[in-house]
Amino acid sequence: MSFTNRSVPILDSKPKYIILKERLVQLYPKISSKKFKGPAEGKLYNILKTVKGVDLVGLAYTPLFDFFKEHEGAKEFWRVVADPYVTSDGGTGIVHQSPAFGEDDYRVCMSNGIISKEMDIPCPVDASGLFTEEVPLVEGIHVKEADLALMDTLKSIGRLVQKGSINHSYPYCWRSDSPLIYRTIPSWFVNVESFRDRILECNESTRWVPDAVKTGRMRGWLREARDWAVSRNRFWGTPIPIWHNSETNEYICISSRQELAELAGIDVETITDIHREFMDKITIPSKKHPGTVLVRVDEVFDCWFESGSMPYAQRHYPFVEKDDFESQFPADFIAEGLDQTRGWFYTLQVRNFNE
Repeated sequence: MSFTNRSVPILDSKPKYIILKERLVQLYPKISSKKFKGPAEGKLYNILKTVKGVDLVGLAYTPLFDFFKEHEGAKEFWRVVADPYVTSDGGTGIVHQSPAFGEDDYRVCMSNGIISKEMDIPCPVDASGLFTEEVPLVEGIHVKEADLALMDTLKSIGRLVQKGSINHSYPYCWRSDSPLIYRTIPSWFVNVESFRDRILECNESTRWVPDAVKTGRMRGWLREARDWAVSRNRFWGTPIPIWHNSETNEYICISSRQELAELAGIDVETITDIHREFMDKITIPSKKHPGTVLVRVDEVFDCWFESGSMPYAQRHYPFVEKDDFESQFPADFIAEGLDQTRGWFYTLQVRNFNE
């Protein structure tokens, strides 16, 4: 839950509300009506106390639903935090955060220690947009069709304040013309934040033409660089060379066709095509857990990861001409369009400095 740092009146009525002063009209729309005469205070409501939003930070509250009360880290879930993205032009000035379904929500919860990169963030919606068993009240129901059931439940327990519809723009899939749902999914990341300072140092030692690119666009981009999600959930693309067993939590990262052939117990000459329709058929017997096998993870690489690998890939390093490559790497000069500053140039730096 996030608050703006503004005065927040507490109303003397049954029930009592905490609401942003500028948003009283949300609960009492008569205030904005031309037919309403006289002061609203005392007639529609009574203000018991006025506090700043920042004074509420850290307070615990009872959630609307307690489906995740047993979840790891749940003791941090239901407390008040503050962030300036909550505005006074809509709503009540109080926003419940759903880190699995919104960029601001994720950012606010991460920065306040409510969630972490390593934890399993609650996300009770599957890939088809259906609620999972984590929310038994609407399990198996599409999120767009579950609103009525959820609101009826809130009303029955006395926690529904207002019900209505708001027309607003919404993203649709250009292929199927069906509504899209923002949700977190497991991804593979390069931990850029752990060596971001090194990249910034190397950027300062690089001569850019024009020089303003180094001191402006590139420096600003690198200063805010976040961990890079290098995986994509598609069919076409370079398969990520990681084999795993989800039950034993065993992972193996493969470095070559030869290594894959040896671990899988097959002839390397049979591995002639590394597209996923061929790679996904290869399994690796586990040495740590006899009797179990490892299969390739589902994801493929972000194409920018391959772009950043260009210096190595074009020479088939380290499998051929290794000494020749190392004597010439890194390049002394690269010529490319300015539009590649945040694309190819960036991925070249991340791939190089992560070695």
